[in-house]
Amino acid sequence: MRDTYETPLNSRYASKEMQKIFSPDRKFTTWRKLWVALAESEMEMGLPVTQKQVDQLREHIEDVDYDLARQYEQKTRHDVMAHVLAYGDQCPEARGVIHLGATSCYVTDNADILMLRDAIALTRTKILEVLRRLKKFALQYRALPTLGLTHLQPAQLTTVGKRACLWMQDLWMDLQEIDFAFDSLRLLGNRGATGTQESFLKLFDGDGSKVDELEARIAHKMGMEKVFPVSGQTYPRKLDSRVLGALAGVAQSAYKFAQDLRLLQSFREVEEPFESGQIGSSAMAYKRNPMRSERICALARHVMALTQDAQMTAATQWFERTLDDSANRRLSLPEAFLSIDAVLELYANIASAMVVYPATIIKRVQENLPFMATEAILMECVRLGGDRQTLHERIRVHSQEAARRMKAEGAENDLMERIAADDAFPIDRGQLTQLLQPSRYTGRATEQVERFVRDTIDPVLEGTQERAMGEILV
Repeated sequence: MRDTYETPLNSRYASKEMQKIFSPDRKFTTWRKLWVALAESEMEMGLPVTQKQVDQLREHIEDVDYDLARQYEQKTRHDVMAHVLAYGDQCPEARGVIHLGATSCYVTDNADILMLRDAIALTRTKILEVLRRLKKFALQYRALPTLGLTHLQPAQLTTVGKRACLWMQDLWMDLQEIDFAFDSLRLLGNRGATGTQESFLKLFDGDGSKVDELEARIAHKMGMEKVFPVSGQTYPRKLDSRVLGALAGVAQSAYKFAQDLRLLQSFREVEEPFESGQIGSSAMAYKRNPMRSERICALARHVMALTQDAQMTAATQWFERTLDDSANRRLSLPEAFLSIDAVLELYANIASAMVVYPATIIKRVQENLPFMATEAILMECVRLGGDRQTLHERIRVHSQEAARRMKAEGAENDLMERIAADDAFPIDRGQLTQLLQPSRYTGRATEQVERFVRDTIDPVLEGTQERAMGEILV
């Protein structure tokens, strides 16, 4: 349909894998799996549910009749009851036991947790892939000197690979938050209207141990072993805030990387991939715009903004529940994951094929290196017998004049020529050239890259830290 809005997150940005996790099929078949788990567990514990009923429910997990459910929802104005009734029409033998003892959040919230689990696992996998690609880049360019910038002004030298380690370290920190959010996941369980499990207690004639066993059986069948210790009708919306906060951290890191790359591309030092037939501008045919990096920034900004939705929803839940969370969560949770998924797809794409221009990088280094080498020159001249205070003042004067000419006249940096021609300095042009080797001014950058990759990144990439999506047993 071309006359109806569709989200660009589906049509342009997010992967099919992430779209599938938040699809109607995944949502409503998970509801049905929860109803099967409930009915089967109730049967196993002696409640009036038969194997024939459970088998019929299981047989129709996948063939959701969306048209029928839509018709029921138009009448009932209740999405869960609409699907209960539609499921019951497909499973007439089991109609009377579907949803026995449960309230709506039994399916809605437990299903949401299972989708969050799978979405976090997929996000984590994609972060690891970005790290793999950045690792290769960092090691390849670990010793290539480049102009380090503070305040976006030339500072001291670093290396291209060392800068990539800063990007990787951000993502490494994000993995810690992602893992914490993943480990925080709990099923809501079967809690009833206000979280007291009162309806299930009635089913089991007041036997609380059977209520606990029912909950444990359901959790196991759904691939989860933990439930929240207490709840209202819903699981605590604080969890949504925690999860979106972790995604926002990834967004911040990706934004930082993409913004750095946009600046580097403007310096013509490092570029994102640019295909042979790609058009940078509809007007300026020569343009090579960093459109992928700009898209990362655009989508990452959306993820960061969505955290406010989750925070406000968690803050405004009244007592045991209020329904003003529902419409907001239908938007904020999927959109945050779809957006961060698109960000990580772009990040991985860029990281695998960044184009580095060593000649331009070294040219910019050489333009600024004479200023950075002045301390080394001063110490060498003092070693050769010069007067430190006199030489310091001469360097100050020469540096100021060289910088003035560079800015006011567009002249080359002639600081070394000035020093070489100044009789106060007991050093010749050849000795000065030796002091202008860029590798002398990158400190421990190369070593830091190798150590960071070995001690921090490799254990994450080579370890058994992949978080698998849970297996639903029903």
